Amino acid sequence: MSVELGSKLDGKVTGITNFGAFVLLPGGETGLVHISEISDTYVKDIHDHLKVNDPVKVKVINVENGKIGLSIRQAAENATPTTTERPRKPRGGASHHTSTRATFEDKMLRFMKESEDRLQALKRSESKRGGRGGRRG
Repeated sequence: MSVELGSKLDGKVTGITNFGAFVLLPGGETGLVHISEISDTYVKDIHDHLKVNDPVKVKVINVENGKIGLSIRQAAENATPTTTERPRKPRGGASHHTSTRATFEDKMLRFMKESEDRLQALKRSESKRGGRGGRRG
């Protein structure tokens, strides 16, 4: 039986390590539930949540190079899907971002002007003293 990404399966815990739990899947394949995928809450010790031979419901979240990544917390019925997308800001009206950008642009213009002034002053003082690497004598 081929394991498909996103499928939910019943399995049995066959081993526990400090970084996760190995689960035997139907069809004889074994996958790993990483410690971060065991529960929605912080898991300090896996033994507080799982024991060897415990039946578990898992979701296949990764299949790569013959290794199967599983999740118990995503397989739960009430699991909220995890997403890497940032929440979108509401449209319309002035947002905090645009006011920050204007402030940043003002600061950048002021910095550029001050830098140019300092550079000009440095060039003037070098020309009076003979500049860098001038002859001594």
